[in-house]
Amino acid sequence: MTSNRSKPSTESAIAIPPIKAEAVPVIHRRGLFSPLTLRILAVNVLALAILVGGLLFLGQYRQSLIDAELAALKSQGEIFAAALGEGAVTRGRDDLPVLQATFARQMMRRLVEPVDTRARLYNPDGQLVADSRNLFGRPGMVESRALPPPEDNMGSAFSSLGQRIDRLFFSAGDLEPYYEGVTEHASDYSEAITALRTGEPAVAARTLGESGMVLSAAVPVQHYKQVVATVLLSHDGAEITHSMHEVRLGILKVFGLTLVVTVLMSIYLAGTIARPVHRLSEAAEAVRRHHDREVVIPDFSGREDEIGDLSVALRDMTAALWRRMDAIESFAADVAHEIKNPLTSLRSAVETAVNVKDPKRQRKLLPIILEDVQRIDRLISDISDASRIDAELSRAERGAVELAAMLKALVDMRNAAAGEGAEDAGAPTLRLSIEGRGPFVVDGIESRLVRVFDNLFDNALTFSPSGGIIECRLSRGKEAGVPCLWIAIEDQGPGIPEGAERAIFDRFYSERPEGEKFGVHSGLGLSISHQIVTAHDGTLRAENILDGKGKAKGARLLVCLPAA
Repeated sequence: MTSNRSKPSTESAIAIPPIKAEAVPVIHRRGLFSPLTLRILAVNVLALAILVGGLLFLGQYRQSLIDAELAALKSQGEIFAAALGEGAVTRGRDDLPVLQATFARQMMRRLVEPVDTRARLYNPDGQLVADSRNLFGRPGMVESRALPPPEDNMGSAFSSLGQRIDRLFFSAGDLEPYYEGVTEHASDYSEAITALRTGEPAVAARTLGESGMVLSAAVPVQHYKQVVATVLLSHDGAEITHSMHEVRLGILKVFGLTLVVTVLMSIYLAGTIARPVHRLSEAAEAVRRHHDREVVIPDFSGREDEIGDLSVALRDMTAALWRRMDAIESFAADVAHEIKNPLTSLRSAVETAVNVKDPKRQRKLLPIILEDVQRIDRLISDISDASRIDAELSRAERGAVELAAMLKALVDMRNAAAGEGAEDAGAPTLRLSIEGRGPFVVDGIESRLVRVFDNLFDNALTFSPSGGIIECRLSRGKEAGVPCLWIAIEDQGPGIPEGAERAIFDRFYSERPEGEKFGVHSGLGLSISHQIVTAHDGTLRAENILDGKGKAKGARLLVCLPAA
């Protein structure tokens, strides 16, 4: 065997038209607070704010404090009423119980001294008999009230904040406002009227100002089940407001600390995401703008997370792009070289035909010119097919392909095309053998797989001797532990030159049999087959069939395709 392939020349190359520049988005440099950082921060702080807002509402806790305060006032009122019923009630006319107002006022002052509660006593007609705020007997003479504590700016600020929170979270729409007339009467308070008429204790809560509250409890004063008066105890609810203020203040302190930690953690989290992504985007932009290979994509594979996976993917993609650019450059140089050879021969033949005046010699040059033209046409067709193969493989839809049926059809078609009596005429014969049970199904593109085995059969027929047999065997097996289908195509030719088992799949490689006309094959058939098989996640390799003395007695091409 002789090789007619020479090294591709890089002196001539296919001119590639410049790519029209298009407007592309510019990657801006971001500061510490990039949009991604702000989004992460907003999500974390919003969730924390919603939680704290729910805690600040504290509606159920506030109501429990009100209920507890009303229950305490009711208990105090029962004690007051019991004491007044025993010590301030005498028998009057018709032996009926009568309330002694003087004793009642004195007892009221003694009873309210230990507690911070206002007590009022009403007779059965609803008239005010005693009020703990009045120091002397008749109401309205001298009134005592507790002085407010000394002004504290810090406390005042917190109190103002608490009032704002109360106005924001506490709705007093379901409570009636507290009203105290100049001349008080039991009818001003529904609970006092209820206690006088029914003889049962009653409680009420009223609003005072924007965030204040007055709690009251009315208990009837009875003597042998007969109501002689009612005691109305009231409290301003300052303890409830203070308790709510303390709870909310504690929540706000925890919120402040949590907010600081949340902001710092959000900035850290955003930094571990935003900054690496930005570095990757800057590197990708640099790869797009520059035409050298000095730009390196940052390697974050040590992170072992999605950012690391993105880094590895971008690095692999960049390497694949450079490999593709190298392949395009090499392919362009090879194409230029392969087309230049027949063009040079054609030019020489045409120039000779022009200079030669003898018609006979001119006619001898015409077949040479025709062969060169046909060779150029064949080269252009194969080159066009090889350049389209990647795009077609990426667009075509894959489906189930039954290899046994496909190979049988190809073998029958080849043998039928050779005609009857092929063995006597010396043409090689194709023979198919299937090992194991079917179906032999792969996931692929049937038209392209047909092209693979057509090329492999052409190669085997080219090197097979006259009257030889080409064996095609289909079997099951494994490749790297993965179930696959093996297709072996064996010829009885001279075999593959030593060391060329991989080179025969290179583009434009041509190692032809002796006596074959030059330029009949373009050297792209096996390269296209290898490209198609690789796109199907398979492998295609070549080896020699050796006899007992280690001498090649034929070539074997092995195709491995993953089983569906």
